[in-house]
This record gives sequence, C-alpha cells and structure tokens, in this order.
Amino acid sequence: MGLKNKKKQLISTRRKLITKLSPKSPISEQFRTIRTNINFSVVDQEVRSLMVTSSGPGEGKTTTAANLAVVFAQAGKRTLLVDADMRKPTVHYTFGLTNTFGLTNVLTRQMELAEAVNPTDVEHLHVLPSGPIPPNPAELLGSRAMQQFFEMVMEEYDLVVFDTPPVLAVTDAQVLANKCDGTVLVVSSGKTEIDAATKSKELLVAAQAKLLGVVLNNKKSKDTQYYYYYGAN
Repeated sequence: MGLKNKKKQLISTRRKLITKLSPKSPISEQFRTIRTNINFSVVDQEVRSLMVTSSGPGEGKTTTAANLAVVFAQAGKRTLLVDADMRKPTVHYTFGLTNTFGLTNVLTRQMELAEAVNPTDVEHLHVLPSGPIPPNPAELLGSRAMQQFFEMVMEEYDLVVFDTPPVLAVTDAQVLANKCDGTVLVVSSGKTEIDAATKSKELLVAAQAKLLGVVLNNKKSKDTQYYYYYGAN
C-alpha cells in the first residue's frame, strides 16, 4: 500500500471513530444522545446486549456500532463490540486490527474468549473481530454455541454491541435479533429507500426483535462539513 493510500485509510478511520478522536464535536454529542435514548428506551430492564443493523450495505451500521460502543465505554460501562457480520466483516479495519481470529474461533471452540478479544486505547472497550469467514454464518449465530457465548459475555461485560449483516441481504440479523435486549436500525439519508426501511422493520419485528429506534445517518448539516447522526426512539 502506498503512502498516499495509507494516509487516506488513516483519515477514513479517524472520521469513523469521531467519538474517540473528537469527543466534544457535535457528532459525538449526537452519539451520546443516542446512548441516552437507548438507556431510557426500556423501562423495566437494563439494555445489556444491543444489535446494530441496516437494510442494505453501505448505510453506516458499522460506523454507528463502533461509535456507540465508544460512548458507552466512555460512560464507564465495560463494553464489548462484536463483529457478527461474518460475511463482510469490517470492524477490525475501524480499530486497526487484524481479522486472523475472532468470534468464529470462539464459537467453534478453537479459542477462549479471553484470547480472542482485543483491548483498545478506549478505556473499558474491547473488540472481538469476526475471525475467519465460515461457510454457515446464520447457523453459527443460531447455534447452542452462540447461546453459550451470550451467557459468557454477559458475565464479563456490562454491554455487548453486535454489528450484524444488513437485514434484507441475509437472515443473520433476524437470527440474532430475539437474543438481544435491543436493536437499532441504521438508515442513510438520501440512500435508504422507504420501502426497504419498512420491510427491514417488518422482518425484525417478525423475528421478535426489540426495536429501540432508528438512527438517521449521513444527514448533512448546512453549517458544517460533517455528517450528523440523529437518534430517535
């Protein structure tokens, strides 16, 4: 990779983790607002597992999941970000990690959780990449091993954030939906079609997902070059 490409990748990564690199920015404040909305969205219980998904690819679900994980960790919660997109994993890029091992290794009992997770330079935040891409992602997510994984991480962390594949592309998100305390659907302003967003919501509800709200991504503000994120209950 050339020096110019490396510089572009670094700038892109910094932009994606704005809550870490620019915690006082308006965008970071929006993520903290979403965090507050999530905390108050379920009255009778604490949200300890959160699934972040979208209708289709390229709508910003991984960026949203990563920044939400950061702001929850910044609030003092022991947080684990899990790349459960075992088809096109990208969380490791965001944090400058390799994807040599991760979730798939833990689910197939090749590694212990403690060996597979990666610490980050954000206090209280750990990241578990996808690991090698398996031939049967949906089956793995719905397996007994996944249930045991849930039980294990609940003992170790206050909050687990799952980045999952798009709802309309594959069934993976639907398989995981009813296991999590809450689901956030990311839609991209000017890109996500209303029909696609509606269909995604219907599929998640049918899968017994606890849909907490929608994040509107890439909403351009007139007063800034940045893209804003809005949380809605």
